[in-house]
Amino acid sequence: MFGSILGRKKEEISTEDKEHQELVEKISKMNLTEMRSYINNKIKDFEVSEDGLNEVLSKLITPDAKTNNYYIKADDMDSKKKKAFDLVLSAAKNKKVNVVTVELMQKFMDVYKEIIANYDKEHKEIYESRFKDAIELALMNITQKSELKNKMNVLQQN
Repeated sequence: MFGSILGRKKEEISTEDKEHQELVEKISKMNLTEMRSYINNKIKDFEVSEDGLNEVLSKLITPDAKTNNYYIKADDMDSKKKKAFDLVLSAAKNKKVNVVTVELMQKFMDVYKEIIANYDKEHKEIYESRFKDAIELALMNITQKSELKNKMNVLQQN
């Protein structure tokens, strides 16, 4: 009903929903290595998108419905933790980053605060500060995209 008022057809809406569902399904079946390849746009015929980037981060911070456990647990191998940490850092550097992505990264830091602190302590790493720097970089990229878009709008109006 509202589709016709908003200028959308039912087919367009259902096509977008189908594409989003396919994206969610593909990402839900990925492991950390595949997610990293996706974020770095290394998977042929599966281009990285804002929704995909956000879906990858959501997968890391959303508890499993059956077990109520997060993707990373304190007793997981250090290599899995490191891969997940590096995945989040890669997401922050991606050009498709948006405000939702930054919020998901902040939530990642909150959810895994203890695991990050223990990992940094045991391995003499500085992931906590790297995450903060990555979030700042992501915010700068968002600001630059916004400024560029504003400039383009001004140029188109003239």
